[in-house]
Amino acid sequence: MPQAEPATEHNVLMAEPIWKEDPDEHDFPAAEDYLRLIADPDRARSLVEALRVGATVVKKAKDILRAADLPLLPTDNPHVADDLHKVRAGRSLSPVLIVHGDLTRGLPAQIADGYHRVCASWYLDENTEIPCRIVGPDATPAA
Repeated sequence: MPQAEPATEHNVLMAEPIWKEDPDEHDFPAAEDYLRLIADPDRARSLVEALRVGATVVKKAKDILRAADLPLLPTDNPHVADDLHKVRAGRSLSPVLIVHGDLTRGLPAQIADGYHRVCASWYLDENTEIPCRIVGPDATPAA
């Protein structure tokens, strides 16, 4: 009989995340607030409006972290722990909002909202597929 695998950060949960179809409304102002730190207010607003109407695609947790050039936050980070608790309780997580980077200029993607959700999902399985809205840095809302 196989023995149980010891608890590690990689197998902290045995559940699959449950994803909402659309981002939560409060994710958009949070994304704009972050984007205003790295772009002028008009550009940030335009990117968020494009994220609002953008199509949802699916990307792996490990690829999102690599593209954003961000470290994996620990499971004891309060926001990561909260998202892991949500999954454990069967509550839905909101899709992630991303502005893609520029490979030719060495610019990483920007997780405008959802960094903690990406990290929590990675702890379930680095290949966890995460619903995302992704727009280019020059995106404008569709007319």
